[in-house]
Amino acid sequence: MKSIHQWLDEYAESHQNPTNKMVHFVCVPVIYFTVVGLLYSIKLPVEITPGLPLTVADIVTVLVAIYYFTLSFSLAIGMVLYSALCLVLCEVIQRATGGYLWAVSLALFVAAWIAQFWGHGIEGKKPSFAKDIQFLMIGPAWIMSFIYKKIGLSI
Repeated sequence: MKSIHQWLDEYAESHQNPTNKMVHFVCVPVIYFTVVGLLYSIKLPVEITPGLPLTVADIVTVLVAIYYFTLSFSLAIGMVLYSALCLVLCEVIQRATGGYLWAVSLALFVAAWIAQFWGHGIEGKKPSFAKDIQFLMIGPAWIMSFIYKKIGLSI
């Protein structure tokens, strides 16, 4: 199994161009949020608390956290916090839009992927996930690793 440093270094190889990096700094967190949003839109017949149903996103974010914990404890903490923020924002948007979180998520998802492919066009390299699907999970960790470096935390 690759170490988190190997994953991040390999991901960075196709993200060298400053414009592509900037696109990814914006779009990767947006895509992560939109996937959580789409999964949050799928309610299960169980309530976490009265009036708050369990969602597919609740289950998947736990599984995603386990994946990140296998790679890096410190990065996993950041990803768990970001996932929790996403879940809270999903509930806020769900209530504010009268149940149209899925539509907001879908629109942002499409727009962010268009921008990502544009960024890779500028970079002149294929997205990393074309080589290994796990890179879809490494992208958010790559962004989190930059945040960690900025605030002086180690991964």
